[in-house]
Amino acid sequence: MLLPGVESPVTVLAAILALFLFPFFLLWISRRVQKTARQKTLPPEAGGAWPVIGHLHHLAGSQSPHTTLGNMADKYGPLFTIWFGHRRTLVVSSWEMAKECFTTNDKVFANRPKALAAEVMAYKNAMFGFSPYGSYWRQMRKIVILELLSNHRLEMFKQVRESEVSTFIKEIYQLWAVNNQVSVEMRRWFSDITLNVVLRLVVGKRFARNVTKEENEGNDRCREALRDFFDLFGAFVVSDALPYLRWLDLGGYERTMKKIAEELDQVVEGWLQEHKQRKMSGEAVKGHSDFMDVMLSTGTMDDETSSYDADTIIKATCLGLILAGTDTTTVTLTWALCLLLNNPKTLKKAQEELDLHVGKERQVRESDVKNLVYLQAVLKETCVYILPGRFLCRTSLLRIALWQATMSQQARGFSLICRSFIETHMCGWIQTNFGQKDSLQPTWKLMFEASISN
Repeated sequence: MLLPGVESPVTVLAAILALFLFPFFLLWISRRVQKTARQKTLPPEAGGAWPVIGHLHHLAGSQSPHTTLGNMADKYGPLFTIWFGHRRTLVVSSWEMAKECFTTNDKVFANRPKALAAEVMAYKNAMFGFSPYGSYWRQMRKIVILELLSNHRLEMFKQVRESEVSTFIKEIYQLWAVNNQVSVEMRRWFSDITLNVVLRLVVGKRFARNVTKEENEGNDRCREALRDFFDLFGAFVVSDALPYLRWLDLGGYERTMKKIAEELDQVVEGWLQEHKQRKMSGEAVKGHSDFMDVMLSTGTMDDETSSYDADTIIKATCLGLILAGTDTTTVTLTWALCLLLNNPKTLKKAQEELDLHVGKERQVRESDVKNLVYLQAVLKETCVYILPGRFLCRTSLLRIALWQATMSQQARGFSLICRSFIETHMCGWIQTNFGQKDSLQPTWKLMFEASISN
C-alpha cells in the first residue's frame, strides 16, 4: 500500500529516465533543424548517382570531363553538386562565382585534394604545389617568388632565354642550309626549348643535341619520365575516390608511379650532389647561381618549417618547378600555333602587329612584348579554351580546376561544402556576351579583362 504524497517506484524511474533523455532529445532536434537549414542552402544535386561510386560513371564516358560537367551545368544551373566517390562535390560553372571563390575566399580553397600521385611522386606532398596550405607552403612560395620569379631574377637570366631561342633557330637554319629544306615538329621544338630554359634556371643544366649516344639516351629517358609524370597525374585513380580500394592497386597505377618517382629522384639526386660538391669547392659564383644553389645557401630548411629533411625539400621544389614550367608551356604554345594556323585572319593581324612593332630585320625581344597587345590576347585566349592538364590544383583561367575546401563557406546563398572540388571556366561569360564561340577572337579576352577590372 502506498502512502498519500509518495510516488510509486515506476513513476520515479520514469521521471529520472525522462530527465536523462531530455538533453539528447534537444540535441536531436537541434541537429535536425541545422540539417534542414543546410539542405535549403545547398545547390541541387545532379541525378543519376550510383551507390558507392556516385557520379563517377558519368565522368568515365567518351566525353572529356569538362564537357560532361558543362552539359550538367546546362541542365542543373551554374551551381550543383555531384558525388565523386564518397566525396560530395560542388561544381561551379559561373565565372562570377569562380572569381569570388578564388579572390574573396581564396584562403578557404587554398588546400589541395589528397591524391595518390601527389603522395607517391611528389615526395609525400613535399612539392609545395601539392602541399596543404600552411607555414611550409607559404615559406616555399616565398622562396620561389623571391629567388626565381622576381623581376630582378628574371632580368638576371634574360640572356638564358634569349640564348636558348637563338641556339635552336640556328640549328634549324643549319639543317636547312645542308638539305635545302627542313621539317620541324613544333611540339618537340617547343618542348626542348622550354625544358632547357627551365633546367638552366633551376639546376644550371641543359639537354644538348650534339652529345654522345649514352648521354642522348639518358636525356630521352628523363624526358619520357617527365611526360609519364604528367600522364599519371592526369589519370583517374580509383583509390582517389574510393580510398579503401587502394590495396588492390586497380590498373597498376601505384606500381608505375613508384617506378617513375624513382627514376626522377635519381636524376635530381645526381644534380643535388653536383651542386653540393660545387659549393664545397667554391665553384658556385654568387650572383650567377641557379635556383638549386640558392636553396642550398638559404639555410631555411629546418625542422621548424616542416617535417621534411633539407634534401627532400630541395629536390621536391626544384623538380616541381621543372615539371610546372615545361609541359604546360609546351602545350599552350603548340595550341596557340594550331589555332593561329586554323584562323588565317587572326594570324594575319598578329603578323601585321609584329611587322609594325618589330619589323623583319631582327628577332623579337622580350622588351617588345609589352607592345604586342594583340599577340598577348591570342595567348591568353588560348589559355582560356585549351587545357594543358586535365585537372589543376591552383587558380587558373583554364576550364577545370580542382580545389579542396577546408571549411564550409557561404557564397551568394550556397554552401561551399568541405572537401569539395570546383570546376571553373569562362565559357558562360563568352556565351552570355557573344553567343556560341566558333573561332579564335582575341578581342573577347581584351573585353573580358576590361569587364572584370571595373
